[in-house]
Amino acid sequence: MNYVHLVAVIAIFQFFYFGIMVGRARGQYGVAAPATSGHEMFERAYRVQMNTLEQLVCFLPALLLAGVYWPNSVIAGVGVIYLVGRFIYATAYMKDPAKRGPGFALSILPTFGLLGATGVGVFMG
Repeated sequence: MNYVHLVAVIAIFQFFYFGIMVGRARGQYGVAAPATSGHEMFERAYRVQMNTLEQLVCFLPALLLAGVYWPNSVIAGVGVIYLVGRFIYATAYMKDPAKRGPGFALSILPTFGLLGATGVGVFMG
């Protein structure tokens, strides 16, 4: 089984889940589309989704590229840290945006690590 691909698919499903959170918040707080502001709790859900999208743009290519050069299980393990970080980020941001830091760090650091691993892999041949 290619665990790297599994992590990539889970990351995409996680993003869709955060999108569902936005849709629910729209209904719950009466924020009609196409508005992206209105109620603070809706805005929090929206920012979780948008920040996750911003992270995915870097995470997915980094994950897939690092998987070319390094053992599948190791790279997938780094990817799991990202996934857990995103859930910690989302939970913290919905409760108190000021406490989103640990989840953000657990998302961004694995991405940097994957990019670094890709760079090392490229130069090592």
